[in-house]
Amino acid sequence: MVKSSPQNAAPPDAVQRRKAPAVVCYSVDKVPPYDRQFYETARQGLTKIGETIVPPREARTFEVAAGQFFRIVSIEGPQVGDLNLWNAHDLSERFFSGKTRALHATHVSTGDRLWSTLPTLRPLATITHDTLDWYGWDDDGGGVHDVIGTRCDPYTQLLLGGDEYHHCCHSNLTRALAGHEGLAVSAAERHVHDVLNVFMCTGFTHDTHQYFMKASPVRPGDFIEFFAEIDLLGALSACPGGDCSSSHSSDAAKCYPLKVEVYQPNEAALAKWQSPEKSRYSRRHGA
Repeated sequence: MVKSSPQNAAPPDAVQRRKAPAVVCYSVDKVPPYDRQFYETARQGLTKIGETIVPPREARTFEVAAGQFFRIVSIEGPQVGDLNLWNAHDLSERFFSGKTRALHATHVSTGDRLWSTLPTLRPLATITHDTLDWYGWDDDGGGVHDVIGTRCDPYTQLLLGGDEYHHCCHSNLTRALAGHEGLAVSAAERHVHDVLNVFMCTGFTHDTHQYFMKASPVRPGDFIEFFAEIDLLGALSACPGGDCSSSHSSDAAKCYPLKVEVYQPNEAALAKWQSPEKSRYSRRHGA
């Protein structure tokens, strides 16, 4: 894609304007710090209490109680997944990728939290282990587990490809949620939201700053682990792009299943823990 050339001449002080210092948008010193000792202690002696296999080009739902852990695991080959999370008792409280990105970074890993939408704005889950944390940033500026992409969807597919494809992650998540909640797909679709792109390797091009994807470094046995801060309903789609090395939203890519494992920690480790409160903002909005 070629960006259009500027139509306006640079002003005399253009260089000075461009040299304005960059300031991180949010000072997060007031956010409760990641309590590594607590989570590492809770991780010891976990008991697996359930698992869900997500078939290629499909999605499945799963439930995790507050205080439990869950892992998304690569089991057969390099495969990325699109994750949605909701409050298990209220679908209006769901994962807020934009605020998660603003509070943490474009890509997340151990110690980062997945935040919920307004007006609740609280941690839904905390990342407690990531076997791909070694990847960091590559020469292209790519990283793993992004909260910048949306999810492949049939609307964009029709716009750009000219055909209808029903196994985009958006559609997969919609069908899975509809089946779990007993909703019509049209009603379920309203609750499907921007995702955590699990295992996906992405970034922005250096020249045009466009969103790119490249082959995921994930291999069988890799996993990302979360601690459920509240009762969660999750849905995971095994993306039709496979490892996203060349294409997505098609049947051309080699795809593999993913596995979700749920673990119960020792109750003693959670003796002093409690779920985070919803935001205390009055919601008067100056009215």
